[in-house]
Amino acid sequence: MNMFSHELKAYRKSTIIWTCSLITLVVLFLSLFPAFSKEAEAFKGIMKGFPEPVRKAMGLSVDSMSSILGFYSYMFLYTTLCGAIQAMNLGTSIISKEVREKTADFLLTKPVTRTEIMTSKLMAALTCLVITNVAYLVASSIMVSFVSTKDYSYKLFFMISITLFFIQLMFLALGIIISVVMPKIKSVLPISLGTVFTFFIIGMFAATSGDGAMRYITPFKYFDTNYIIKNSSYEISFIIIEILFIVAAIAASYFVYSKKDVHAV
Repeated sequence: MNMFSHELKAYRKSTIIWTCSLITLVVLFLSLFPAFSKEAEAFKGIMKGFPEPVRKAMGLSVDSMSSILGFYSYMFLYTTLCGAIQAMNLGTSIISKEVREKTADFLLTKPVTRTEIMTSKLMAALTCLVITNVAYLVASSIMVSFVSTKDYSYKLFFMISITLFFIQLMFLALGIIISVVMPKIKSVLPISLGTVFTFFIIGMFAATSGDGAMRYITPFKYFDTNYIIKNSSYEISFIIIEILFIVAAIAASYFVYSKKDVHAV
């Protein structure tokens, strides 16, 4: 419990900053919807002028952009990008910081097992992400209800919004396994940004090429907002793959960390 509380305090400022950033992003984007909806036809004409591959890469859907859920889906692509960076940064740093900050010796001499250390840090990271998502969901729900000019399905809105957490879980697990496999990470940010943007670019290529197989490579394409709006459900194959990946990554992280040779300072 002491380690859990310590990690929460250590990442309190970072969690607040990321939460406020995501809320600011959704507020700024959705504040544009009233003006957009009034000139929807004109905007549709402009969007049709873009080549179809460009529209797909940017997540633009001409037919659905005039609805609040369609507009929200477009901006949500960039929300998930920011959320993925937060989760990747958190997963990569929460384990590796002990070596980087030269506190591993002190921590590992305490009467706790490495499994307990890993569990405390993992639970702290999950708590940070839950806090971010709850605050984001509340703020975005209020904003959507405020700017919406027509009735919309809150169920679909919630289903789209909660995928932010699902994507963050994948990047958190990826960040943790990277942090325990690499002997020493001098700087977390380059690894986090490089990994997230690589997957984001792969997602753009998958959208423009229409290659369904590429969707399985990047978490950004596991939850297609257009599919969610049309079918009121997720694609089961991607849900299964995500669960398997997270379980495998976390299990491997526990195993590697329990056997890892941590060098003395």
